[in-house]
Amino acid sequence: MTDLYQSQRAMRQMRRMAMQRGVVAILDVGSSKIACLVLRFDGTGRLSEDNSIGSLAGQTGFRVVGAATTRSRGVQFGEITAMQETERAIRTALQAAQKMAEIRVDHVIACFSGAGPRSYGLDARVELEGQEVTENEIARVLAACEVPDYGSGREVLHAQPVNFALDHRSGLADPRGQLGQELSVDLHMLTVDATAVQNLAHCIKRCDLELAGIASSSYMAGISALVEDEQELGAACIDMGGGATGLSIFMKKHMIYADTVRMGGDHVTGDISMGLGVPMAKAEWIKTMHGGVHATGMDDREMIEIGGDTGDWEHDRRTVSRAELIGIMRPRVEEILEEVRKRLDAAGFDHLPSQQIVLTGGASQIPGLDGLASRILGQQVRLGRPLRVHGLPQAATGPGFAGAVGLSLFAAHPQDEWWDFEIPVDRYPARSLKRAVRWFRDNW
Repeated sequence: MTDLYQSQRAMRQMRRMAMQRGVVAILDVGSSKIACLVLRFDGTGRLSEDNSIGSLAGQTGFRVVGAATTRSRGVQFGEITAMQETERAIRTALQAAQKMAEIRVDHVIACFSGAGPRSYGLDARVELEGQEVTENEIARVLAACEVPDYGSGREVLHAQPVNFALDHRSGLADPRGQLGQELSVDLHMLTVDATAVQNLAHCIKRCDLELAGIASSSYMAGISALVEDEQELGAACIDMGGGATGLSIFMKKHMIYADTVRMGGDHVTGDISMGLGVPMAKAEWIKTMHGGVHATGMDDREMIEIGGDTGDWEHDRRTVSRAELIGIMRPRVEEILEEVRKRLDAAGFDHLPSQQIVLTGGASQIPGLDGLASRILGQQVRLGRPLRVHGLPQAATGPGFAGAVGLSLFAAHPQDEWWDFEIPVDRYPARSLKRAVRWFRDNW
């Protein structure tokens, strides 16, 4: 715990330096693409007007001055598997974004999917003896949280206070300055596989960049694709990428649960490639141009030329009906959504006052997906794309950029985490584990 705690602190310091210099790169390291945005800040290092804990406040305070995307290499299931290839891909994306921005960038904030995230809900209370709540009391109550033994080889990626209560008043976003007898906190903690984080950090270092922050892609996608009401009342964001499908649940403007399904759009492409006997690149083209999950009578008659360049005329002029293509795609998409449903059930999503589901990510663009998702997940489903950031280049406004845009907002207004308060590092007892979503059922 201590190492990451210290490195998270060091990254926060690095982010402040980047803000003062006025420029930072955002890097979304995915399995199918690497997206890079260059942000320019006003140079004051001031991030938001108010100093409140948590929710994404106020104006963005930055402009996107560079954007680029490149095909990802060496990343599977959202995790780096071939260091040199990923390094080359990151350099390519970064150079293109810097060229567009006409500025050199040294600091980068990165997000990634995969790494087997696990959510924990922790709580604690401390006596105040009627004094005013200050930064110190917040640190004390956070230090009193009983941290579960989350196993070796895991690291805490996010640890956020999501709700404070003062005596009998719950649902406080920021209790500082108020008086009371007892202060309690509910904390959401997300742990991930340590190796995946270390590999990403190492890869960024090899690109001669300073890492100024690291975050979970599914969390970032939720920040940019969910509207304010959804974040407040309860919603899930399903971020369907190439190699993994991220899932985050928000309530009271905070993420309270995250998970990943190790399947995405690339698996659908793989099924098409196998089923039709075509290379992956051709299968991707067929999926993009003709894919779907809902067949009608018309689709039996719509024929798709598979083509090929084997030189065998019979083989190269093959066609397939769109209905057959849908028959190949649909089972895999259903499998991904069934897995998502299991995770939502495990999180207790059905206890939220509102159960909106928003689909985003590059693979969410398959026609008819929202209808199928609505049937399998049993909730209202809408398609989401990144919101709240003006001046994005047209190429970066699609659902595949939800993670990168969310990370931009997160860079400008980071939600307060454990390491933002002066907690004595020796105060990390390891005992009980509580269910991630239980606290708001009791409180709201």
